[in-house]
Amino acid sequence: MKIHMQDWLAIVKKRARRTRGSDRQKSPAPLGLREFAEQLGLAPATVSLVMNGSSVADTIAPETRKMILAAARKFDYRPNFFARCLRTRRSFTIGVIVPELSEGYNVNVLSGIEDYLLQEGYFYLVASHRFQPDLVDEYTELFLHRSVDGLIAINTSWHRALEIPVATVSCHHSVPGAVRIVLDHDLAAEIGLKYLMDLGHRHIAFIKGQAFVPDSEIRWNAIVAAARRVGLSIYANLVGQIDVNSPSPHLGYRVTQKLLAAGEPFTALFAFNDISAMGAIRALYECGRRVPHDVSVLGFDDIESASYQTCSLSTIRQPLNKMGKIAAESILRRIQSPEAAAQEPGEIVVAPELVERETTSVVHWARTQGEQRTVEHR
Repeated sequence: MKIHMQDWLAIVKKRARRTRGSDRQKSPAPLGLREFAEQLGLAPATVSLVMNGSSVADTIAPETRKMILAAARKFDYRPNFFARCLRTRRSFTIGVIVPELSEGYNVNVLSGIEDYLLQEGYFYLVASHRFQPDLVDEYTELFLHRSVDGLIAINTSWHRALEIPVATVSCHHSVPGAVRIVLDHDLAAEIGLKYLMDLGHRHIAFIKGQAFVPDSEIRWNAIVAAARRVGLSIYANLVGQIDVNSPSPHLGYRVTQKLLAAGEPFTALFAFNDISAMGAIRALYECGRRVPHDVSVLGFDDIESASYQTCSLSTIRQPLNKMGKIAAESILRRIQSPEAAAQEPGEIVVAPELVERETTSVVHWARTQGEQRTVEHR
């Protein structure tokens, strides 16, 4: 039997008056699924599918879904979360491990994870380990004790097989039961080097990432291999490495100061990431080098602030948000269908993209020709 909203409101008010005791401050007992469904004249299963955002809810008529959601808002009906957990044997919670939370790579990936999990009705917990292996292990145990349904590790060296699904972003170790989401670094290196060479640059400085960052070695090896393929020489004095754990642009600033102090001329700089590229630009300006007139600077990642610098940053884009979504989607797919894990690839590779902005240009021969000739004849 169906009932109009006005009549139902009267029932709810009457029900509130019949709550235990005479204390008028007590809230009415919450509506249960069965009672809520009866008032709408629907089967409890139909209401449950809609309220829990089930993938099969799309098979229910749109008018029915709208009616259920409107009634739930009007009468503040919410599914019993704990009953749902007991029934499905899930916590609807994902653990996420990151090195740190600051503007840059990790937050962009996390944003993609969040978008997908919220859409699917999942909650997530985040822990940052600052590249301390003992914290990675400790947080993993804490997540397991809190019965998370799956775990995502971002920019973290991951070696541990778990009984729950695991997805890693920018981890290059093969671990049973874990899917890896990685960038095609070989293609990224070739795109970056060919782009700079097409602009006339032959003496390129490089900023390498910290040794403890998973992508550092992979990316540098890809650059060395790409340079060999395209016939570009890499000069030892033009390679600097970040060696401190910090998300600050100051790291790129310090490395670039050392490169400049070495005295080896260069007309372009290829940075490990956008954050270090921003620090590099500051060091170049302080040394009297104009960007891109004297030195072109190419970053890596394409974080949000890259396009909002005074000179917007040219960079190699990683689809960070997309990589996060892929990780979350893979985790939920494995949770909902454990047998599907065996059919899925252990690694998902995504493609990079060149983003040309204001920090790169053709070699300005009027200023650099002498420097170029000096290097060529060494």
